[in-house]
Amino acid sequence: MSDEVTAEILTTHILDLAGQGKRLDGRSADEYRPVSVEPGFVVTADGSALVRIGDTSVLSGIKLEPGKPFPDTPNAGVLTTNAELIPLSSPVFEPGPPQPGAIEVSRVVDRAIRAAETIDLTRLCVTPGEKSWVCYVDIHVLDHGGNLIDASLLAALGALAHATVPAKRFGIAEADYPLEVHHYPIECTFVRLGEAIVVDPTFDEERAAQGRITVATDETGRIVAMQKGLVGAFSPDDVKAVVERAFAHGDRLRRLARGVEA
Repeated sequence: MSDEVTAEILTTHILDLAGQGKRLDGRSADEYRPVSVEPGFVVTADGSALVRIGDTSVLSGIKLEPGKPFPDTPNAGVLTTNAELIPLSSPVFEPGPPQPGAIEVSRVVDRAIRAAETIDLTRLCVTPGEKSWVCYVDIHVLDHGGNLIDASLLAALGALAHATVPAKRFGIAEADYPLEVHHYPIECTFVRLGEAIVVDPTFDEERAAQGRITVATDETGRIVAMQKGLVGAFSPDDVKAVVERAFAHGDRLRRLARGVEA
């Protein structure tokens, strides 16, 4: 039996289950898979965190080094977010230039971090117009079991929350100091499976989905970013419902990113 036929049969089964209020792995529509955050996973990085959501594993590393600020923001540091989806993590990824999926993940994660003002870039300025800290947020997908966006932001946030500015190493200050994290945005992704809208989709559920929506919230009660994917539509009532669900999940996931037991 070809892979295409197998995938079509599985999609039909997933949609049939969703119509009965069930999921392939036994979860409810509003239930995440087991989530864990392991900060400090890479000891040579200025900050790092390994996140697991079910079968999905994402590693984020932080690198801070002196650089020159952009001409239009001479009093601010620089934030650069990059996501890498390597072929070893999933057969759907191919070697070569960044694929659309990698670009989407990096942009959506970057947008949430910036919109929430997770770090104050002005505090990364060393000499206005001449020198500032450049903060690289690198995201590496190790195992793709679905819901890369949520796992990637959670990993990036966990890495930032435990990062150290290497000021002593570069002769900028007498001692290193923790990177200040002011806000903690959390992204929650939902997909439409027929009439059902489920959170934290697996790889197979993503392939069966007709629509995807990601909502980023922070601890102050703000919606800081949203992303719509795939071709299916969501009604205004659908959007209101997933926003409420995103706030509820965000509180628990935020505690994990900060190193507090949920």
